[in-house]
Amino acid sequence: MGSDLPPPAAAQLCFENLNGSCVKISYSPGPRLILYTVFGFGSWLAVFGNLLVMISILHFKQLHSPSNLLMASLACADFLVGVTVMPFSAVRSVEGCWYFGESYCKFHTCFDGSFCYASIFHLCFISLDRYIAISDPLLYPTRISISVSVMCIAFSWLFSIIYSFTLISTGANEVGLEELVSALTCVGGCQGAVNQSWVLVNFLLFFIPTLVMIIVYSKIFLIAKQQARKMESMSNKTVGSSDSYKDRVARRERKAARTLGIAVIAFLVSWLPYFIDSIIDAFLGFITPTYIFEILLWIAYYNSAKTLLLFSFFPSYFRKSMKTGTLVTDWSSLENNWHSRPIKYATNF
Repeated sequence: MGSDLPPPAAAQLCFENLNGSCVKISYSPGPRLILYTVFGFGSWLAVFGNLLVMISILHFKQLHSPSNLLMASLACADFLVGVTVMPFSAVRSVEGCWYFGESYCKFHTCFDGSFCYASIFHLCFISLDRYIAISDPLLYPTRISISVSVMCIAFSWLFSIIYSFTLISTGANEVGLEELVSALTCVGGCQGAVNQSWVLVNFLLFFIPTLVMIIVYSKIFLIAKQQARKMESMSNKTVGSSDSYKDRVARRERKAARTLGIAVIAFLVSWLPYFIDSIIDAFLGFITPTYIFEILLWIAYYNSAKTLLLFSFFPSYFRKSMKTGTLVTDWSSLENNWHSRPIKYATNF
């Protein structure tokens, strides 16, 4: 009976004619198409969505404010993730093979860390910028200038690039894991490993900015709520359309809570599972199945396609400008209205 069984199918290799080639993942055409569609759509959003933000801010001189420069730089970091990281990771995730050379494997890993950390730091600085703008709007122009914004941008980029390239190029992340790395190394593979010490450092570089964002956005929400209550109290003393005004204030308050909550939650959902899994893997012997790791990795990558979410942080005149291609609001009148109506400014970002 045993001799009647068909022989097992030979495993497909990434490079059939090379010894020591990695084994290729065998997907049927349907799942393969679905995976490429999902990954390709994320890459497309990251590239064209962030490109739209950069072009819009750079095109209109009226939008060259410290806050918008941070937004443009954030969009640049996410754009570079979509160009230099996500398309190549898509092929690796679907095929299980790396076809782009050993040299670019190193660069790809460095780009991955550099641009993703730059994105995290930009989000942290944007939250601080919004907090200062809402908590003290009259002094905001004197405290946050173009030069301050440029320093924040420079720190985000330089620290992220120097840290990631130094860690990968020196091989410090693989110290103590030489036997594991040697066992997993094959032709057509591009998988790195991070030891326990550096995985904790990586987690701190994620956790500290995240903690700052949670604290800052919580304070922003409380300030917006206090402003709404004060304005509601003032409206009760006026005669006329106080009820409709109270309704508008309530809607603005709900919008502020929803917008800020979605922003923080989306960020945490994107990155927290990946970093937690990295710590678990480092301390428990890399037990995560490959497909689970790929899912967590792509959830994190999709954070770079968050442009549509960040539209809610832009004021309405900016969103209309991006849709129509023209600046729809006079900047000087906008600034005057903004200083006289801090609650509206708070809820539009």
